[in-house]
Amino acid sequence: MRRRLALAFLLLVPGSAAAEVSVQEALLRAKPAVALVVAEVSAEVVVLCGGGPAKKISPAPFRETGTGWFLSPSGWMITNAHVVSPGQRPPKWVEEQQARGAVREACGNLSPQAAAVAASRARVKLEPSLYVILSNGIRLPATVAKYSPPVAGEGMSGRDLALLRIEAADMPSLKLADSSGAKLGDRIHILGFPGVVLSHELLNASAKVEASVTNGAISGFKQDVAGQAVIQTDAPAAWGNSGGPVVTSLGDVLGVLTFVTTQGGAEGGIVQGFNFVIPSAAVLEFLKTTGVPLDEKSKFNEAWHAGLHDFFAGGYARALKHFAEANRLLPELPDVRRMTAEAENPPPKPFPWATVAVAVTIASLAAYGAMLALRWRRNRYRIRPSDVARLLEGPDRPLILDVRDTAAYEKSPVKIPNSKHVTPQELAAGAAQLKSDPNRTLVAYCT
Repeated sequence: MRRRLALAFLLLVPGSAAAEVSVQEALLRAKPAVALVVAEVSAEVVVLCGGGPAKKISPAPFRETGTGWFLSPSGWMITNAHVVSPGQRPPKWVEEQQARGAVREACGNLSPQAAAVAASRARVKLEPSLYVILSNGIRLPATVAKYSPPVAGEGMSGRDLALLRIEAADMPSLKLADSSGAKLGDRIHILGFPGVVLSHELLNASAKVEASVTNGAISGFKQDVAGQAVIQTDAPAAWGNSGGPVVTSLGDVLGVLTFVTTQGGAEGGIVQGFNFVIPSAAVLEFLKTTGVPLDEKSKFNEAWHAGLHDFFAGGYARALKHFAEANRLLPELPDVRRMTAEAENPPPKPFPWATVAVAVTIASLAAYGAMLALRWRRNRYRIRPSDVARLLEGPDRPLILDVRDTAAYEKSPVKIPNSKHVTPQELAAGAAQLKSDPNRTLVAYCT
């Protein structure tokens, strides 16, 4: 009811600041602030294959991808701790994986036993790195400013959050919503880079680094094994969505996607409809003592949001100016390019049926009114025969003029008693001699 009253108020007061944006506009506002997070581990491996000389091999790097989002224009980003963990502290299994890959590359087809021995004896030097890729393809190195450990075994050792620092300014950024006001059934949207899209063989490279959106609702409020609050959602998610923002229909961040439900253990397929979100209240708690400016203004946001507002209001020329400024600040973002193209070639305006209908109705009423006025003007002195009969029976008898032409008068068997015949020609020539009281009613009769 509160929302309905607000909408009614907006109808009465156009341009109210309380107007809510559409879901489409809210998601377009949010998308540029979402980036692909890559934790990469390169290796230099020295391998001995049997009795031959040692070989130095650089196998294909190990990569872990996830999603991050800017919460401050000055380059502060939030993601999951488990996304950056390999680039922060590479686990032992990554080292073993790189050793096995180097053995296969250096030694060829060894028996499983010989390959295992060679891998165990290999000397591995790991070089972890961390970077983010914006949706325009720009790659930016990142460092971990704060780290809360992810899920460890069957227990929760932390909040699975990481704060990243990127050397940048005027970046797109997202605002944190108040998760304490979240309710069961509220619509939410997950933005991120699911692996099924990144690895899709039918998509080009540029499409892969543009954030995808999945939609759903809040389906529950749970606690993890450490007793920490998490929000359950039925919005679809996949490997790579980890760390992505879960936004409201206004584009504010309600939480961070943290873990999904798998069938048959950690290596099983994802069971959709049972995904879990770290609430924004926990993100705020995590950010304490970090000094991250949450109220910092973004020049990109100002230009981009203003352009979207004008575009959806039909002000395409104004929108183009704002889009040009957004593109200057952060060039070649796919959404900015797309909206610029749409503003340059706006959809044709629909035929204004309602306006035409109103105009036709008004014109018809005006014509009908004019016709009635003309009819009244013409007939304002007309009198019905019954009214004449009543006048004749009254004390003030009217003077009756029969103004039919001579031929009609002589042929007609109907003649009003005590009437005076005066032809139209006599009236026109002023030849009719009428002696009567000027205050006496005069009635003219014709056919």
